Amino acid sequence: IYVKLSTDPDGESERGRPAHVVGVDAETDIAVIKIDAPQPLPTIKLGNSEGAQVGDWVLAIGSPFSLSETVTAGIVSAKNRSIDEPGPTGGINQFQKFIQTDAAINPGNSGGPLVDMAGQVIGMNTAIYTQSMGSQGVGFAMPSNVIVDVYNMLIGPEHKVVRGSIGISF
Repeated sequence: IYVKLSTDPDGESERGRPAHVVGVDAETDIAVIKIDAPQPLPTIKLGNSEGAQVGDWVLAIGSPFSLSETVTAGIVSAKNRSIDEPGPTGGINQFQKFIQTDAAINPGNSGGPLVDMAGQVIGMNTAIYTQSMGSQGVGFAMPSNVIVDVYNMLIGPEHKVVRGSIGISF
């Protein structure tokens, strides 16, 4: 795996920085990778997604349609939104609640940050609701508090996410 940062030089010959997978969670579609770098890399602070309110301004950052480093603005439209999307086991992701935003999220933005006006990541762009394969003002981001929980389990000794289950489905 190679990762190219916005501060890395452009060019086809530059593959990026080597990295390796630390852990993967299929249920949330999150992977933790570690970039092998001799010096510290730039970071951004994870914010508390519970503090976000409907009407707060946010920025969605990503690479829609392979256009790198694209930023769109909008507001938090709703919180704790469920979306009916089949999970990796074929069922519905019944326990995932998303931040809904009208910031333009298009194909290719997935995995990019949803940033509040304090410059903190409050979500990860995850999905859109569309009938035309483009942004229609209904986008969804996984809350940063969920990301932190999954991240902490993936960097743990077992490198996997463990969820409680009693074998009953709705």
